[in-house]
Amino acid sequence: MPDIDLPADADAGADAASASGPGPARKPGARQKDTHQKTARHPVDERLPWHRLVPLSAQHVLAMIAAPVATAFLISTTLRLSAGRTAALLSATLVLCGAGALLQSFGVLRIGARLPFVMLPGGAAVAIFLDVAVRYGAATASGSVLLAAVLLLLVLPVYGRIVRFFPPLVMGATVLVIGVNMVRVTVPMITEGVGTALVTLAVTALGFLLLRGVGRQMSVLLGMAAGTLVAVLTGTPFRPAPGDAIVALPHPFPYGLPRFDLLAALPLMVFALASLAEATGQTVLNSEAVGRPPHPARDVPRTVRADAVASLGAGVLGTSIMVTSAENIGIVQLTGVRSRFVTAGAGVLLILAGLFAPLTRVLTALPPPVVGGAALIVYAVIAAMGVDMLRRADLSQGRASTVLALTLLAGLLPVLAPQVYEPLPVWARTLFGNGVPAATLTAVVLCALTAPRRPSSRRPPPSTAGRSTA
Repeated sequence: MPDIDLPADADAGADAASASGPGPARKPGARQKDTHQKTARHPVDERLPWHRLVPLSAQHVLAMIAAPVATAFLISTTLRLSAGRTAALLSATLVLCGAGALLQSFGVLRIGARLPFVMLPGGAAVAIFLDVAVRYGAATASGSVLLAAVLLLLVLPVYGRIVRFFPPLVMGATVLVIGVNMVRVTVPMITEGVGTALVTLAVTALGFLLLRGVGRQMSVLLGMAAGTLVAVLTGTPFRPAPGDAIVALPHPFPYGLPRFDLLAALPLMVFALASLAEATGQTVLNSEAVGRPPHPARDVPRTVRADAVASLGAGVLGTSIMVTSAENIGIVQLTGVRSRFVTAGAGVLLILAGLFAPLTRVLTALPPPVVGGAALIVYAVIAAMGVDMLRRADLSQGRASTVLALTLLAGLLPVLAPQVYEPLPVWARTLFGNGVPAATLTAVVLCALTAPRRPSSRRPPPSTAGRSTA
């Protein structure tokens, strides 16, 4: 994540220009010049004709569709949902992704950054959601999502003070542990068809290694298509969910009324706080990609508000936390089209896909080993992202390497030796027996305790302002 100064929150920019008072007498031709300046649009606000908008929007959808599909199937397989409920969950997930893209692209009441963003289910948060669901029930997991979303909204006024507790060392270690935990959760999905899963994994991996641009971003879909073909050829039945409806409306509270348990929700709430740092980096990166000067104090809270609102919807509709993603930034850079109306169009296409019942019913027929094989490589990539984040931390210092070692110990011990936590009280098992919150809390506390103290009379040099060190 780039170095970022975080001034006090203020809405500035275009509105300030219109507030200027009367000026000196205008010269002849000045009105024509002013009119031209007023009509000139920034590329991010460019409205494209339909014949360009639709294919460009579809391109964004194809690049990100694998994430919501894989998430819905991972939740369905872990919770052993029926085919009909799986189709309903997939429909809800696609609708939430589309609504989130519309919020971020258009921005309403300071909800949404007005940048070309798409929204996805938080890949890392899915592991925590499923862990809570398995331990306490799916209704408690939905309640935990709602509590985490409310927490995000409550902490935004002090966002600048919280984000400094999540430097690259904390984020990298946490994401690495999340990737390992997700691999552990996903492995049971491939036991019914290891060969099919290996074909899916191999084709996906080759796509990541050999393809470029949009083709590379579609590697997961290509792998799932190849795995499904192999499964059908080897006798695996391909049975779509029953039903003849054309429109599928998402069902609220599919697991019953949500249950609120602060202790059970703590892992997701910690993840929500940690996501503030990632939202900062994504927003600055997207602003730079479209050529708009980054304004994190204004735009990051708007980004996070949209995440929180979409996550409230996720808690109601039975899925995990929704997060703004930078998956589409590569397409923006590849095509040179920076308009936020393109991602808004992608949002509309996602909502239509989620409401089109025949499509979601067909997708539910994908064999679990296919979904598991694709998910394995996706979450291995998440672990690799954690390693990349750790490169930004200065591990040459003894304190930083010690913090990393203890964080990995806290995060991996529940995976490698869960029996260690059996003698502990229930609250301690909940907090430390789950690798993700244990690693995050360990990293945050140790980084805060070992951070170098600067003399109060001296201000940090500009090159280090806004970044916490480990």
